[in-house]
Amino acid sequence: MTDYQIPEWPYAYGGPSAVGNIKVEPDDFIVEEQLSFDPEGNGEHVFLYIEKIGENTEYVARLMARHAGVRQRDIGYAGLKDRHGRTRQWFSIWLPGQEDPNWSALESDHLKILQSIRHARKLKRGVLAGNRFSLLIRNWQADFNITEQQLQQIKHHGFPNYFGEQRFGHQGRNIEKALAIFAGEKVRREQRSIYLSAARSYLFNLVLAERVASKTWNSGLPGDVFNLNHTNSHFQTEVLDQTLQDRLSQGDIHPTGMLWGKGDSGVSAEVLKLELAIIAEHPLLADGLLKEGLEQDRRTLRVIPENLFWQLEADKLRLNFGLPAGSYATSLLREIVNTAITQ
Repeated sequence: MTDYQIPEWPYAYGGPSAVGNIKVEPDDFIVEEQLSFDPEGNGEHVFLYIEKIGENTEYVARLMARHAGVRQRDIGYAGLKDRHGRTRQWFSIWLPGQEDPNWSALESDHLKILQSIRHARKLKRGVLAGNRFSLLIRNWQADFNITEQQLQQIKHHGFPNYFGEQRFGHQGRNIEKALAIFAGEKVRREQRSIYLSAARSYLFNLVLAERVASKTWNSGLPGDVFNLNHTNSHFQTEVLDQTLQDRLSQGDIHPTGMLWGKGDSGVSAEVLKLELAIIAEHPLLADGLLKEGLEQDRRTLRVIPENLFWQLEADKLRLNFGLPAGSYATSLLREIVNTAITQ
């Protein structure tokens, strides 16, 4: 699919200043989900907090469904997690009027049950407050002064909120599969969601790439729709006055980009012109998403990591930080380190 090979998206801070290896061992990439609510302790859904190594989220969901004797649609999770690394995430299993099965029978060297608690509702996609990351980059080679300058900029000004390459599949094949759906191919519901999201994410990344190249990804443009930090609230403005500029620099608000679909995006002026130009260049993706009934939405163009700190020891760099749900640790990493030699 030559038209949709994933490009090297523009960098915000000059490009990676280092090379190194990530995910050499499971404990080099640790992810912990943070729910946006506390399970109530009773209800028809069992919430399991699990730790997994070397297994992807969908495989664990199928395993739980078989073990509990339920349909896979009765399993809920808030987000997909990479199989490479040590990840801790929540699942829900719908068991109305039933006793819990013996969850410990699921445990292995690669899967541990950390907590079990009941709740009234199924765990839905995207209800996370965020994820906490602890990453170790091995075989670090760089001028650390340059890298530290980049990390300071990321800490205070954020990084471009690109969808990570894992969203698109190997060589962008998830986008190719979305095109097959648009052409009438039938796929399972879970796969359909992944492929359509890949197509929409690609369009978003194209918009963000233009904003990074023009250095407007974190400063805003007339006609932008802004997101209020840590909320789902948005507002639009035609004029960027000093008050808005101050709020942008303080991280209180963020510019947004289109998640293409039906409805009004809310943007105008320069921003509307830019986004419609991207749509015009990719009619197969844009029209296909409309026919599939996806609704227009917005996504922040930048992310400011929470509590980012780093430590260099010999040839190892340790990073710790938090990100909101839907943002990618790999999109932060790509700004500072080339991991093409990852083992």
